[in-house]
Order: sequence, then C-alpha cells, then structure tokens
Amino acid sequence: MPLILPTSLDSTRNISGVASQLLTSLRGGSAEPTAVRSAVLVVVDGLGVLPLRAHAGHARTLSSAMAKKDVAGSVFPTTTVAALTSLLTGTAPGTHGLVGYRVRDSESDALVNLLSGWDAGGIDPLEWQSSPTLFEQAAAAGHPAFAVGIPAYAGSGFSGATLRGADFRSARSAAERVELAWELADAHDGALVYCYLPEVDKAGHRHGVDSAEWVAALEDVDAALSRPVPDGVGVLVTADHGMIDVPHHRQLVLDAASGWHDGIRHIGGEPRMLHVYAEPDADQAGLLTRWRRDLEGSAEVVSRADAIAAGLFGPVVPDAVRERIGDLLVIARGNVALYDAEAEDQRGRGMVGQHGALTPEEWRVPFIRLGAFRR
Repeated sequence: MPLILPTSLDSTRNISGVASQLLTSLRGGSAEPTAVRSAVLVVVDGLGVLPLRAHAGHARTLSSAMAKKDVAGSVFPTTTVAALTSLLTGTAPGTHGLVGYRVRDSESDALVNLLSGWDAGGIDPLEWQSSPTLFEQAAAAGHPAFAVGIPAYAGSGFSGATLRGADFRSARSAAERVELAWELADAHDGALVYCYLPEVDKAGHRHGVDSAEWVAALEDVDAALSRPVPDGVGVLVTADHGMIDVPHHRQLVLDAASGWHDGIRHIGGEPRMLHVYAEPDADQAGLLTRWRRDLEGSAEVVSRADAIAAGLFGPVVPDAVRERIGDLLVIARGNVALYDAEAEDQRGRGMVGQHGALTPEEWRVPFIRLGAFRR
C-alpha cells in the first residue's frame, strides 16, 4: 500500500542534511550555510517545533532567533537511536542501520536495545553502524572534532557507533556543556563541535511536554544557549525528534491472552513504532490483515516490504539492515502508545512523553541559527 512521508528524507531541511551543511560551512561555505571560523551543532534531544512555539515565552533566546521557516524534518522512526545517528552521519536509517530502539539481531535471534544494550547483546558498533561519522569526516578534512556530552555516555556502545572520531569531553549541566562547546570552538579554528543536551527529553518522558518540569528544563536549556557566541563561530540548534504526550487511558496493551502473540516471535521497537517479528512459519499476509483490522483507527500497520518501498528508511536498505526491520511495522496514530504485555521490562508504561511515529509533534524539529550562522 502506498505511504506518504511528511517530507523527503534527502531534503536540505531534513536532519540527515545537517552534517554536510556544517562541513561545507567549514570549507568556506556558500550562501547556505554561511562560512564560519568554527561550527557548533547543538542537539536539544526531544525538542519539537510545536511545543517550543507553544512555550515561546519560556525560551526567549531560541524563539527570538527562530523564524517561521526555521524547521526541519526528522527521520523514521522518530527515535533517538535512528535520528541522532542520521544527524551524526548524514545518512538515513536504512543506510546507517540503526532502525529502532529495540531491534532483532538475526545472528542471535534476540532483541537488542540500541541505546544501552550493545555490550549485553554482544554487537560491534563498527559492524552495526559502518557509515563514517561527522567527526571522522571532519578529521579527514583536517578539522578538529569534539563531542560534548554527559559523563555517563563516555565509552558507551551507542557513542562508539555515533561519535567515532571525536575528542569526547563531558560536563554535567546544560550550561557547563554549552560553555565548554563555545570554548572549544573558539580555541580551535576550523573545529567541528557537537553539544548534546538531553534534559528536555528526560523531562518530557517523565512528566510530559506540558508539565512544569518540562518547562523548567526548556528554560534551563534556553538560558544556557543565551551565552554570547564567540566571534566567527556558527551555531546550529536542532533536535533529533519531538514528542507527544500519551495519557494512561490511551495505552494499548498487547497481551498473549488476547491473541496478540499468535504467530509472533518478538515485539520490538518502541511504544509508538513497533517492530513486530513473525515466527518463521507464520502466515505473514494473515498477520498483516489481522493487525490492521484490530488496530484500525489507532495505528497504521505496514509490511516490511511496503515500508522499504515507500522510502520510510531512506532510499537504500541493504540486506543486513532489512533483517533488523520487523516483518510488520506498527505506527501509532494520534496520542496512542502500544505495549507488549509479555515484555520483561514494563517501565516504559510510566512514561508520559513518547515518540517514534510520524505526527507533526514528533517529526518537526527546530533548525535555529545562532552566532555567525544567524542572519
């Protein structure tokens, strides 16, 4: 069945295009983007355009610098694993291979958590994500490359997949990370600096995007970014994805007693975009028909082949990556989340803010220029 993406994956206003734009700015640039002495990429994890505009009074630095057109599209699925990797490689998920939060490793026939389960799953970051990172590309062109994040991410498997080639530096608060990023960009001409701010995403998951806690996190990030940018340094502020609140009564729980696991080997992905893996001998056409019928109005259910043909994961999906994609993909509509009742870890059911699907709240992210990038 035909599917329509919110915007083209190869659009210049898609987050997959950020890496090449920043490198161009360091090489002397053109009209877009402006040539700069050094460049900083700030990623405010989980910050969608719609909640940012709705709370503009709490984000005066960002909102005053943001024009109506300063919007970019995320990737599919709209989750940190897929989208951050696209930002930091310049490739679509079908190319870099990190196609969901929890996906099947065909060798072990087990689900692997691609944020925190690399060691437990016994998977090699270089094997699973072989696309050159933004930092490797920068270093190959002679530019110093730095990544500024929180201490806990130093040396993680996901960092190995996405931050290869960067000199990793850490600081605990958003203000300290921004200050460090500005200092590195100022001290090293030609540098490419990445600054990761996860505070908004964490508050959204725990409390929702309309909560006092989320607003406080936004205010802290905005205050951090109000620090004057050094002369000649261009700053691009964007996000990996946005977020939508899911009330408890909009949770759909897929339990074995109701037949949801009939013919199903694994349910992976995340609550707003499931990767569903069928048993080898299952009637996949029948499963597709049944899941579509039973989830009508709550989610769109498509086959792996249809999703790839529609370009959801980008123009190229190698065979090794195809095996990681579910036989069925369940893409939530509205403010619904779907949970596997048989999964060992049920902590996700306590989260309010969710993402992974293709609503405007999840798909549309800011694309804000500060410093030498600002016109």
